[in-house]
Amino acid sequence: MDPLVALGVVGALVALATVLGVAWRRGQGRIRRTSTADAVVIDGVELASEATLVQFSSEYCTPCRATARVLDELAATREGVAHVELDVAERPELAARFDILQTPTTLVLDRTGRIRARIGGAVRREALLAELDRLTVAA
Repeated sequence: MDPLVALGVVGALVALATVLGVAWRRGQGRIRRTSTADAVVIDGVELASEATLVQFSSEYCTPCRATARVLDELAATREGVAHVELDVAERPELAARFDILQTPTTLVLDRTGRIRARIGGAVRREALLAELDRLTVAA
């Protein structure tokens, strides 16, 4: 094979991988609004008066620690908001029930226990603040 053709193929593959990686990364931390008709009950999770942030994590997940810090801070500074962290290795039945395919994944539950939003990947603080504002105003 001609070295220039091989170099062109490698360059095209690198460019494609870069585009796909950037597209995947942009989707991380994005809030997807959902609305379950029924309240969900999770053993060991007590609902807060406004919103409960249920974070699914794993032991060796670096973004999980950063997400936990953000969620802890929000829960400490926002009245009526609580943060609960669950390890998917300790609660695999919950990971299956809520179709958790990556960690961290955060579910935003309203005061009645209905899932209002789902965040896959590290949480973006400003986006979550806006979602909490929307949720508490709608309540």
